[in-house]
Amino acid sequence: MHYNIHFRSLSSSFRHIVAHIVITLLAIGMAFYLPVAAKYILYYWWPKVEYDSHLLVITEIGFAAVLVMLFNISIIALDGRRSLRMNKIASLVYAREKTGWLSRWGERALRKKFLCARDVSIFSITGYDTFSSENCMLQQPLEHSYEIRVMLMNPNGEGAVKRVSSLNDPELLLETYRRETETSIAYLKKLSAAGKKITLKLYDDPPFWKLVVTGEYVWVQYCHDGYEVKNQPEYVFALQRDYPTRGFFAPFYMYFLDQWNDPRHPEYNLETDELVYRNAEGNEIKRVAFNRPKELQAELPSEILIPARLARNG
Repeated sequence: MHYNIHFRSLSSSFRHIVAHIVITLLAIGMAFYLPVAAKYILYYWWPKVEYDSHLLVITEIGFAAVLVMLFNISIIALDGRRSLRMNKIASLVYAREKTGWLSRWGERALRKKFLCARDVSIFSITGYDTFSSENCMLQQPLEHSYEIRVMLMNPNGEGAVKRVSSLNDPELLLETYRRETETSIAYLKKLSAAGKKITLKLYDDPPFWKLVVTGEYVWVQYCHDGYEVKNQPEYVFALQRDYPTRGFFAPFYMYFLDQWNDPRHPEYNLETDELVYRNAEGNEIKRVAFNRPKELQAELPSEILIPARLARNG
């Protein structure tokens, strides 16, 4: 961790040095070129334009076009600087609306920053698209992390019924939720057997946010009623070490902690497939068997079979 901090500091300092060198070279080049340009305009171009009305009009139009272009560039630069300042205050480091090769390239570059995150916290619907499906982006970070905290929607609860009622074909989607949740639980069991510290909790309310906290980054998607999560924009906020209270990293992380510490949400026992309820002091008060669909009660194979995809919902 300390090595990564020093590496990022050195990398940032190197970029600043290179930027200063480039700006200095540009300033020196302009300083040497301006006298030559002024001499050309005064002694060569202007005598030709002075006695040619057509060339004078062309010069005026060209000069006006250059001024308009410079004005627009300055407006764009000011807007970009304003947006950069606002993004810095909000700690927004990445945003994606549609999946394309450019967004995937930016996502891969950002993924390298949290591959070695020691702790990962996930607040999702079924967890299928987040960590349990094949080739999803979070599997490698989970395999390198030590402690993993996951909150999934109870597919047998009222929240799941309310969620699917706003989407097309509720009966089919509810069955899909159950299958995907079962796949995610099987994957977490596999990680737990490999020595990872896994804690899983289920919530019964309709989902509001989809959150993934990896180290100093939080990935956020809003769960709109009537829309699949996969079609919603994705935002990434970073923790500002110098100003930890600035930006949206802290509020979203606190939202996860509030939900995690809420005694209404039972813990899923990965060994006995029971829901463990605790009081506000953390003492166990009861256990309830997790109601698994009959067709899923057979033990899943160790390689974790991925069910046929019926819908992608996070």
